[in-house]
Amino acid sequence: MPVRSTPGTASVANPEGGKLFAPSAARNLDVLADLLEQVAPPSGHTALELASGTGQHVVGYATRLPQYTWHPTEADPSRLHSIDAYIAEAALDNVRAAKALDATAAGWSATQEPQDLIVLSNLMHLISTPEARCLLREAANTLTPGGRLVIYGPFLRAGELTSPGDAQFHSSLKAHDPEIGYKDDFDLLDWAEEVWLSPVEVIEMPANNLALVFAKGTA
Repeated sequence: MPVRSTPGTASVANPEGGKLFAPSAARNLDVLADLLEQVAPPSGHTALELASGTGQHVVGYATRLPQYTWHPTEADPSRLHSIDAYIAEAALDNVRAAKALDATAAGWSATQEPQDLIVLSNLMHLISTPEARCLLREAANTLTPGGRLVIYGPFLRAGELTSPGDAQFHSSLKAHDPEIGYKDDFDLLDWAEEVWLSPVEVIEMPANNLALVFAKGTA
């Protein structure tokens, strides 16, 4: 699946030297790292970040959760260099080089080693429903038994947009591409259950976002 274009309001990344800098990623990094410290499997060792974007998040995660070896991925070739630049600057030994991976494409799980933790932030509203369901299926196939999938971003709540800002953003996404836009939280829970991912927690996050945490069954 080719990388989808997005409206300017959906992604802001400004070049800084060899790195890209997204103000939104800087704002929510500590919140997301706090979340992962709370919900990540305590005995886990391998972690996969899907759609790593600029690379700001993965180095923060690796610093806060050093027990994990982190594997950043990204579908946009222009961002792979930025991710690796952040990794080089951080000089951490628990982050691998970024790999090209389209998380919405069928079959990517066959190319990955099993992961104890998979993290995805701010992508579900930028992809179509079939792509979202494919991503969940492939993530489930990649997780170890008992592993966790953590999804963060804006969602419809029981079919409703809950703030004027969300309504405006959702409308701008649909105007840009009718196939994308906010996903419903209940739909995502249903789609995850279909691929044997059980909900662990649904956590209200700042800026009207949600974190949905799933576990892969051990049976």
